[in-house]
Amino acid sequence: MIPLTYADVGTEQIIRKVGGSPEVKKHLEDLGFVVGGSVIPVSEIGGNLIIKVKESRVALSREMAQKIMV
Repeated sequence: MIPLTYADVGTEQIIRKVGGSPEVKKHLEDLGFVVGGSVIPVSEIGGNLIIKVKESRVALSREMAQKIMV
């Protein structure tokens, strides 16, 4: 398992674990980051990530992306 921040751009990843406080976990789950779901890192801009999740693109800070293990 590695944090989402280290995943290769353009490669589909399966979410293995979502960490953080209960509020952070709930927020990420509301955005579509659930265990077993697939995500694709699209790009990295200034340390922030653009992630394709459930046919949408979501911008995440590096800090938030490190809580998602793939």
